[in-house]
Amino acid sequence: MICRRTGRLGRVTLNRPSALNALTLDMITLATRTLREWLTDSAVELVVVDGAGERAFCAGGDITVVHGAAEGDQRIAKELWRAEYELDALLAHYPKPVAFLMDGIVMGGGLGLSGHHRGLRIVTERTVLAMPEVAIGLAPDVGGALLLTRTPGLLGTHLALTAGRIGPGDAIACGLADHAVDSSRLPEVLGALERGEPLSELTYPAASPLLGDGPWIQACYSAPTVTEIRKRLRARPEPAASEAANAVDSASPTALAVTLEALRRARTMTDIEECLVQDYRLCSRFLDSPDLAEGIRAAVIDKDRAPHWNPASHEEVSAEAVASYFEPLPEGELQLPPRPCGPTTR
Repeated sequence: MICRRTGRLGRVTLNRPSALNALTLDMITLATRTLREWLTDSAVELVVVDGAGERAFCAGGDITVVHGAAEGDQRIAKELWRAEYELDALLAHYPKPVAFLMDGIVMGGGLGLSGHHRGLRIVTERTVLAMPEVAIGLAPDVGGALLLTRTPGLLGTHLALTAGRIGPGDAIACGLADHAVDSSRLPEVLGALERGEPLSELTYPAASPLLGDGPWIQACYSAPTVTEIRKRLRARPEPAASEAANAVDSASPTALAVTLEALRRARTMTDIEECLVQDYRLCSRFLDSPDLAEGIRAAVIDKDRAPHWNPASHEEVSAEAVASYFEPLPEGELQLPPRPCGPTTR
């Protein structure tokens, strides 16, 4: 993590390009401390968050830490999540404007950083955005359920249950980004931000293929259960629906059922803090599930892409088992600091 001031800008650069700028506890701690210091620094009028290299803004949290915790000391992952969620909430309510240069891969924790602070979330033709948690036996966290329920129709449910990847136009259409620029013009964007100039001449209109799929997505994902969603997807004539069914079939049945319930509960939530408390409960419970360690093994450790889920079928996931993930934690809930106060130039 590199934090520095450049003129009127406070610059935060995620600096693990070889790991797709995945977040470590040290990175999160430094960013949080620096952002709190800048709250009262009148020289910092606007914060810019970007990622080193050309491949990723941020691919999420350090998944190897989570894998180790799932197989050993759970406190390590829980400490990472608590710190990450505090940073997400801080950025969501930051009283100064924040620009996120979401160039390249933006997944999981990367969306938690950028998704909740609207106005200057900038994507490029290289942006690939996703919440891929169900593919590793987990549910979307970092307030992702709140973001996904605010997409048009049930696009967010489709993205969550398929771990679907979208580009810049779809990101903007789903309310997960604000402006598209060509990656070659990012230095010009930085210059304009430093001078306090508008970005309108640098942006371009990005098309959204996903919006055209809205009707069949609505018809399929309005079903009450994952089992019924799968049936409806298989019955559709669109090739994209068949691809979606394949994606759902490859994910953890438990993670899918918990995710669907989490999205539905998020519809009544009004702020990120409420969602993050739910996320912490779910992630803590997934540490006790065999699917999380197995999913990370198959996707990241051994990379055989052949996880063995337990239970293996959707019919074996009971409503009682899903409900248990949402019960209060016996060891205590997530406690987030008060919302930040400070001079605002927004």
